[in-house]
Amino acid sequence: MKWSPNVFNGLEVQLDREVGPMSDTRQEISARITVGIDLGDRYSEFCLVDPDGTVVDDGRLRTTPPSLRRYFGERAAMLVVIEVGTHSPWVSRLLEECGHEVIVANARKVRMIYASDNKTDKVDAESLARLGRLDPKLLAPIRHRGAEAQADLATIRSRDCLVSSRTQLINHVRGAVKAVGGRLPSSSAVSFPRKVIDHLPPELAPTLKPVLGMIDTLNGEIRRADRRIEQLANERYPETKRLRQIAGVGPITSLCFVLTLEDPSRFPNSRSVGAYLGMCPRRRDSGDRSPQLRITKGGDSMLRRLLVNSAHYILGPFGPDCDLRTWGLKLAQRGGKNAKKRAVVAVARRLACMLHSMWMNDTEYEPLRLEQRRTAA
Repeated sequence: MKWSPNVFNGLEVQLDREVGPMSDTRQEISARITVGIDLGDRYSEFCLVDPDGTVVDDGRLRTTPPSLRRYFGERAAMLVVIEVGTHSPWVSRLLEECGHEVIVANARKVRMIYASDNKTDKVDAESLARLGRLDPKLLAPIRHRGAEAQADLATIRSRDCLVSSRTQLINHVRGAVKAVGGRLPSSSAVSFPRKVIDHLPPELAPTLKPVLGMIDTLNGEIRRADRRIEQLANERYPETKRLRQIAGVGPITSLCFVLTLEDPSRFPNSRSVGAYLGMCPRRRDSGDRSPQLRITKGGDSMLRRLLVNSAHYILGPFGPDCDLRTWGLKLAQRGGKNAKKRAVVAVARRLACMLHSMWMNDTEYEPLRLEQRRTAA
């Protein structure tokens, strides 16, 4: 299917309809070339569309810095649209260094591309270019972290990978022993190799002892990662110290929060942080019906999981006496299907809003602020 200038995904779009004066920014965007790039692991398809909607150039480039810089480095400023993915962070930074404006499209929101029956990398590149030309808001743009923040966040992600690997190995050992009728004593992940090594069945000992050695090695690597994360939080990101005043929020959660949001002022209010992290329910209202749906689960999944873990602690038996805990327990006591799970998510969402507010306004944490107000009244 060949695109016509004012047609997208089979729908004709009237671009010349008078809807009021065009903003300076929109005039600037409409007067330049719009580029769509479908990033691949080895090669990337690109398509250039002029202000009239005519394809002026397309082709394929290697997904490498020299290749992209050679093509885009000598061209006048353009509006470049790419989809979020593995390569999008460094590609967006490179294109911005070349003087272009870059929009990183949220692939989950750009449904029109995936709904097309004619889906190829070349068509996707042209689709991105045309969406950017029509209205960049259709792309649900996201913002990538800076290079330094991305490198520091990789430390947290690497630790998360080490913990997942350790859990998988521990489950393997326990499962192998259960399969022959044995049972290992309860223990923490840190003490697991030392506590269970003498309880291995003789026929499995030669096979499982190397696994216990690997678990012990992972424990050492996780400890080193923890020290590195705490050092980063204390030395490079002092704002995390304020966020850690909330019980259940430690160096990992606070640092991940700061690195993921980067600039708290880019959010219009603290409530929007919950939606940004995918912890707000989906909405699908129709007439008088407003069903309760699951959360969107957009945004950073690791930070969302860390906040949920903090919420579990706050609502758990050892949770601190605070307004947030009192509010969450009241939600859980309402009953209904999945009441406790909903309460945990609600507390995690409110926790994210509180962290943003403390960071943005430079305020101290008051755990019993509401209770003190009621007492004073």
